[in-house]
Amino acid sequence: MKSSWIAFSLACIGLLSVSSFPLQAQSTMVSPKTADTLSTQPALVKTIKIALFAPLYLDSAFDKNATYRYGPKQFPKFLVPGLEFYEGALLALDSLNKEGADIELVVFDTKAASKTIGEQLSSPACQELDLILTYCSASELKYFADHGVERKIPVVNINLPNDGGVSKNPFLVLLNSTLSSQCHHIYTFIRNRFAKQSLVVFQKKGALESRIRSFIEEAARKKGGTPPAIKFVELSDSVTSQQLIPYLDTVKTTLCWVGSLDENFGKRISLQLVGLAKQRYKLSVMGMPTWDGVKDFTKPEYRGADLLYCTPFYTPRTDSVSLGIESFFSNQLYARPSDMVLRGYEAVWRFSKLLMRYQKEITFHLGSKEFNLFRELDIQPVLTSGQPATIQYYENKKLYYLKWQDGFLKPVN
Repeated sequence: MKSSWIAFSLACIGLLSVSSFPLQAQSTMVSPKTADTLSTQPALVKTIKIALFAPLYLDSAFDKNATYRYGPKQFPKFLVPGLEFYEGALLALDSLNKEGADIELVVFDTKAASKTIGEQLSSPACQELDLILTYCSASELKYFADHGVERKIPVVNINLPNDGGVSKNPFLVLLNSTLSSQCHHIYTFIRNRFAKQSLVVFQKKGALESRIRSFIEEAARKKGGTPPAIKFVELSDSVTSQQLIPYLDTVKTTLCWVGSLDENFGKRISLQLVGLAKQRYKLSVMGMPTWDGVKDFTKPEYRGADLLYCTPFYTPRTDSVSLGIESFFSNQLYARPSDMVLRGYEAVWRFSKLLMRYQKEITFHLGSKEFNLFRELDIQPVLTSGQPATIQYYENKKLYYLKWQDGFLKPVN
């Protein structure tokens, strides 16, 4: 059960009353065997020091006497993502330890009541860092990005689909793709795969939806050639099938792009479109990356049309490392590791390896294709438009396309 590993993680860190705590590479947790699949690195004289910032909510979970505030079987959802990220980092630390790596991981709770993020970054534990890994909000990102520039060390964010207003920062790496990149990538995918289909973008009214429209229109201009006509249709939350029928056809297939990040809006309109597909209308449905993890698409009422979307975090879980992590969770914690566990493992493993190989020169190799683990990353610099062009930040541009087909999630080849 998932609650078992949450209880285990909370028990491990709940006794700590400070907002940060160091972890040397001496974990006793079982980890996947990776020596056969990933090259080891020579030992370094200097200990690699990494700071991990995550929303652990320890002060919300425990009182001043380190007593858990909730019942033995109560685990609020807001506690889970940060703990999963932390758990994945621990597993990676254990794997690196088995290769003889000398790494110190210092963990900070970004939701600690006693210290702000700025105070945490100014603390003695954050001196002489080699790398910062963050799972944070957009408003928090600038604190970490500025610290990276000041210290000239990489700052890697594992969750945000935007730059948080950061610019001209060659030390910042976003492992998620930004909304602009997502829209450009999806538009190109549609042009290549569904060139003969009419394109209709269904949206609700909102600021984000307006930005999505502008990104799509920009992508159409940049693509060149003769772009297919794009119809933008604004709908209410209470959309009905009768409102959609005028934009569909019974002879020619229509590509219906749900251009909204609102998951509930996406589910509602998809349900209506699937119902129409079961009648006589020919259509395909494309969603946004926020569809990743929508479990409702397994239900029978969503079967009848392919529901496509893309994500930078697809992991088929067929490699030996993923299987090893799944085995550990199943046998030791009676749970299945989430995507956030794999992100934590991947971030610590990949960037520790790059540090071990390139040391102070790592900032020149942030886009390296080395040490891909569960998935391929395509980390590229985002450049300013002026001359000479300067690096705004680095961003993972790799997106994987998946589709829900008859209740099963499948990769799009």
